Amino acid sequence: MHFSFKLPLPRGYSLADAIHFHGRDKEAVSEVVSETGLRKGILLDGLPAVFDIQVSKTEAVCTVAVDGTVTDGMQTPAVEIVRGLLGLRLDPRGFSTFVAADPVFGPLTKKQKSLRIVQSASVFEALTWAVMGQQINVSFAVTLRRTFIQLAGQRHSSGLWCYPSAADAARLPVEELLSRQYSRSKAETVLRLATLVASGELDIVESPTNTVESICAALLAVKGIGPWTVNYALLRGYGQPDCSLHGDVAVRSAIGKLWGLETRPDILAAEELLKRYSPHRTMAAAHLWASLSAPKGF
Repeated sequence: MHFSFKLPLPRGYSLADAIHFHGRDKEAVSEVVSETGLRKGILLDGLPAVFDIQVSKTEAVCTVAVDGTVTDGMQTPAVEIVRGLLGLRLDPRGFSTFVAADPVFGPLTKKQKSLRIVQSASVFEALTWAVMGQQINVSFAVTLRRTFIQLAGQRHSSGLWCYPSAADAARLPVEELLSRQYSRSKAETVLRLATLVASGELDIVESPTNTVESICAALLAVKGIGPWTVNYALLRGYGQPDCSLHGDVAVRSAIGKLWGLETRPDILAAEELLKRYSPHRTMAAAHLWASLSAPKGF
């Protein structure tokens, strides 16, 4: 069964960032990108679904094919998922205005004026992807992600895999990951996170009674999760506008290059520099990532 909906696009919208982010896995086990859109396997209310998103100059048309019964409650979360996948949750104009007179970011935002923050389909996906990417390059992290999806995910009837739910991931034996290039610490952190979320001990759903600040504090208490992972999850999962990615190597490399420093700044120096761009540090990080020729960003 399936359902469809449309989303209006802001003037000048570019699909380039979404194509880059969702097209990292060249084997395309979970996502397939094209010049005009993308198809992605996603669990919707626990059912395998494929989101087929086609983009024109003025709107995005999404058709969701569900392996199961479509319910009235599916449309609202589906719309929010697509807004995140296309980078529509954060309006970049606020940052552009904020840094208009800045000698570094002013010219950079004009050069990269279509840049948007693209997000994962879920907070759990963003969190686990961040854990997988700790201390390794993007290419290897993509390999680990593909393995995780194929070991614990569900496959849609179309053939695309859906990213695992926390419950499905929690049932995965650690040995399965260890035998597929995961370090023990990385495997244990991913499964620890999945188990805590699946059991309800760790609530990662933002609500009036469970603020992002509370979620961050709870995440930092989990062994294997540090400030970089939390800030990345805030960016890719929650779409928070003021995430400081001062611990990211690429961000610090870009700072060194753009500010004409002899060496890449350390974490504390990068943190201090980025403070001046609060409350827009998420967009600052995105522009710093994009300023590097390769990789474009994690």
